[in-house]
Amino acid sequence: MGDTTGKNTATLSLDGKEHEFNVRSGTIGPDVIDISKLYASTGAFTYDPGFTSTGSCESEITYIDGDKGVLLHRGYPIDQLAEHGDFLETCYLLLYGELPTSAQKADFDNRVTRHTMLHEQMARFFTGFRRDAHPMAIVCGVVGALSAFYHNSTDISDPHQRMVASLRMIAKLPTIAAMALKYSIGQPFVYPRNDLDYAANFLHMCFAVPCEEYKINPVLARAMDRIFILHADHEQNASTSTVRLAGSSGANPFACIAAGIACLWGPAHGGANEAALNMLSEIGSVENIPTYVARAKDKDDPFRLMGFGHRVYKNYDPRAKIMQKTCHEVLGELGITDDPMLEVAMELENIALTDEYFIEKKLYPNIDFYSGITLKALGFAPNMFTVLFALARTVGWIAQWKEMVEDPQQRIGRPRQLYTGHTQRDYVPMSRRK
Repeated sequence: MGDTTGKNTATLSLDGKEHEFNVRSGTIGPDVIDISKLYASTGAFTYDPGFTSTGSCESEITYIDGDKGVLLHRGYPIDQLAEHGDFLETCYLLLYGELPTSAQKADFDNRVTRHTMLHEQMARFFTGFRRDAHPMAIVCGVVGALSAFYHNSTDISDPHQRMVASLRMIAKLPTIAAMALKYSIGQPFVYPRNDLDYAANFLHMCFAVPCEEYKINPVLARAMDRIFILHADHEQNASTSTVRLAGSSGANPFACIAAGIACLWGPAHGGANEAALNMLSEIGSVENIPTYVARAKDKDDPFRLMGFGHRVYKNYDPRAKIMQKTCHEVLGELGITDDPMLEVAMELENIALTDEYFIEKKLYPNIDFYSGITLKALGFAPNMFTVLFALARTVGWIAQWKEMVEDPQQRIGRPRQLYTGHTQRDYVPMSRRK
């Protein structure tokens, strides 16, 4: 959709020779210098730890402008999708590229609903884990095992099988996540219900018990659905790049998503909301905030305010505004008006938006700042937070994986390195080693 003709060029001077490379433009966002022929032309590689200045693919799915605080899915602002749509509509948009008509939405919802059950033998798979296993460990293992149960959707060259696999993962992740929760607390599994929508069904599977009726609170279900929307995709982050890299080898989609889940588990990625919650708990009360803010400003103090700033967003995280509103709705519905953790959060937010130190360093509250409080209020233990992130992000991973598989320019991923080890040396027999 952008200018891929390379009419503009960039010149590199190396060892007295000049080399020209095409400059490509997307529909929006920074231009990229096409260095795919760099090694063939110059015999040199680029050096970019973390690939933070490297475009690894061409994509039409998600666009982020971190300086302006913009997040678009297929061109639609995240706040509009979260405010007016539901999660499955966002799933359809990410997968197919357009918002669905009423008929398309009904058909998509129905197809996802009909895939929510797991193969019954998989229930026994859970018993192989220790009773105190972390839910993320369980989810990672079970998702990886899906390829052992659903052989008829692992042929990535078949468009029909790709779509069936996509629907299966979007549908089954809530079931797997809820079963991981139930297993970790020693309660019986609750099967999915076809009469409930996506978020309500998930809450029912998580919190219903056989001995009494569980009534769905529509405010809480809507909040859960909105949380899913806000985490659905976020461009080429670490876990998405992991899914694409795993998929570039031709691995089946279930294995690729399991790889993404494993990457997401890292505390620098999916565990940030739990870290933010722990920080608010450590601060304890509004009276203690000045002490902790002073510590945060002290470069020699290891303490850091979690939930502020973002690697991409250098402005207010657009998802944080929606998450803040959702947080208030949940706490209000549950009658939580004097939560000390929320009071600390609100005061910290006020400081971050008015204090020159935070403004200068652009340390604005991000989505993790509010989502931890909200999930806790909904009844989830902190060890489930990253599981919920994985559940929501599955559709983004699948959409990115599907786009990659269908890209004719796709090649197996093969990053290069700057080698700094020993040069060639000869083997030394054991008797001569000192």
